[in-house]
Amino acid sequence: MMAENPDSCAGTFRARIALPSLAATQELGAAIAHGLEPGNAVALWGDLGAGKTTLARAILTALGVTGEVPSPTFTLVQSYETPTLLVSHYDLYRLKSPREMAELGFEDALDQGAVLVEWPERAPEALPPDALHMRLSLDDGIRSARIAGPARWAEHLHV
Repeated sequence: MMAENPDSCAGTFRARIALPSLAATQELGAAIAHGLEPGNAVALWGDLGAGKTTLARAILTALGVTGEVPSPTFTLVQSYETPTLLVSHYDLYRLKSPREMAELGFEDALDQGAVLVEWPERAPEALPPDALHMRLSLDDGIRSARIAGPARWAEHLHV
């Protein structure tokens, strides 16, 4: 069964992390980067401005990407060769149909490395059942992340 959102994730690990600063987001990104393996998917849920791209950049920076990390809103996907892992960053906001995921090489990206997916609600069936789900929110000026996924992530995220 594919999880459609982090609230219905079949994973055994759940947590909520406050992200009061950019440094806290970067720390979370580094923890995720440390646990990423080939075949992993990180689904980044949240409204506009919730911090999805900021967290994706933090993950990629922690993996050793030194250049600019633009939002793939218009290209739909950007791929990065890091020292340890190929990572493809997807932004599905402009996706017209979940069928377009095949054209974007999503399965190949999972076979070759890890994927970060912004706006996963546009193609939830494409996510592997063991995806790590991060629901980012900004409530009353305070950012936080609700996390759901496989139990192994509890160790990497230190929660």
